[in-house]
Amino acid sequence: MRTRVKICGITRVDDGLAAAHAGADAIGLVFWPGTPRVVTVERARAIGAALPPFVSVVALFVDPDPAHVRASLAAVPIDILQFHGREAPEFCRAFGRPYVKAVPVAAEAQPTGLLEYAARYPDAAGLIFDAPPANGLPGGTGRTFDWDAVPKGLPQPLILSGGLTRANVGEAIRRVRPWAVDVSSGVEVQDDDGQPVRGIKDPVRIAAFIEEVRHADG
Repeated sequence: MRTRVKICGITRVDDGLAAAHAGADAIGLVFWPGTPRVVTVERARAIGAALPPFVSVVALFVDPDPAHVRASLAAVPIDILQFHGREAPEFCRAFGRPYVKAVPVAAEAQPTGLLEYAARYPDAAGLIFDAPPANGLPGGTGRTFDWDAVPKGLPQPLILSGGLTRANVGEAIRRVRPWAVDVSSGVEVQDDDGQPVRGIKDPVRIAAFIEEVRHADG
């Protein structure tokens, strides 16, 4: 099976194109204002319009006001909604659009508890297993979690996220065998201290990350 790749936190047209040309299946646009990776509706529309065919646009929200979601859907060509907060299943399905739901995996998480969480979202197009929130960020923290906590037999496609980089994504795929992987900080430009510059992607890192995914698939 070919592992799908989503590059999240795209804020510039050039970065969206770099992801698409490197072979990404989807790009993520963050509409949550609490991060430097947030995009305006105007910027999101420009990024979506520039993408070539068959690259999905995923819009990420964190406990949003319903009006914010509807306004974004009306203005931007969005294929899939991503909810990364504490949204109830009824909320997620209220917009008539496929959605994926983030599942924060705490250090003490047990597979049975995660299965119970997943069962609350039976109509989700996929579940994103991610590290828990840190430093005020619900995702894109650059932190990993214990991949052994991911339960077997999920009814929805599994999307693996949380601290993925070129160095570890191959091992992650071989151990978890997810439907897709989702990366943000792991493909960003780094500052002089080796820290990611949030919202600014590095085309070389994007290409190297996707290359490692393909090696793991092979």
